[in-house]
Amino acid sequence: MIRLSVNVNKIATLRNARGGNIPDVVEAARTCIAAGCHGITVHPRPDARHITFQDVLDLAAMMTVEFNIEGYPGAEFIDLVLRVRPTQVTLVPDPPGVLTSSAGWNLTSGDADWLGDLLARFKKAGIRTSLFLDADAEQIERARKLGADRIELYTGPYAHAFGTPEGKEILAAHREAARLARKIGLGVNAGHDLDLKNIPAYVKAVKGLQEVSIGHALISDALYMGLTRTVKAYLKALGSKPLKVKPAKRK
Repeated sequence: MIRLSVNVNKIATLRNARGGNIPDVVEAARTCIAAGCHGITVHPRPDARHITFQDVLDLAAMMTVEFNIEGYPGAEFIDLVLRVRPTQVTLVPDPPGVLTSSAGWNLTSGDADWLGDLLARFKKAGIRTSLFLDADAEQIERARKLGADRIELYTGPYAHAFGTPEGKEILAAHREAARLARKIGLGVNAGHDLDLKNIPAYVKAVKGLQEVSIGHALISDALYMGLTRTVKAYLKALGSKPLKVKPAKRK
């Protein structure tokens, strides 16, 4: 079964545009969990333009499903992850100030060895590790050597070319990338610009997919469909069953 992890960054973006605590990030996460999602994802950035470090702490305190923290491994981010000890940390190569993720790690550049030490540090703390990668065999093999537990395939190019001959070629590359990852012992996640239209073809082609994290499209659809209905629609698109958990206690 493919797990759906809902990225709640956009809830924080809307809140920050007005100030205060409406919409409430924690309440949004509770709603997604009650709808049956399998996890919550956040991507705190140094400028705190959406999710803040305090949001991460507040979410960690109420989490009843898997918690995935993604981001560039600067010193403050590393300290936060080790303090919270989420289920999974997904490391992305975004430098400070970028609008959104636009490429995977270049692990073969010769200056990526430091990631191996960091992955080992997270794993020692009991945190599952994942690296954000393009669908490239050399990068995937290097991720395994560095000690990652999983990779997250960057699906932006697939989403942008969906419905075109190029999109089919990209999808084939992702299928082979996932096959290689599984063969060498890596788990496979995916994310970026996945939506209700392009998910079904992706999950049909990319065998062994374990998790997708979706935020922008899901929250955008929720404006029309309602958050509960939207989560259920994404679970259906993935062919996944809702996760049944006890409702989180409200303060």
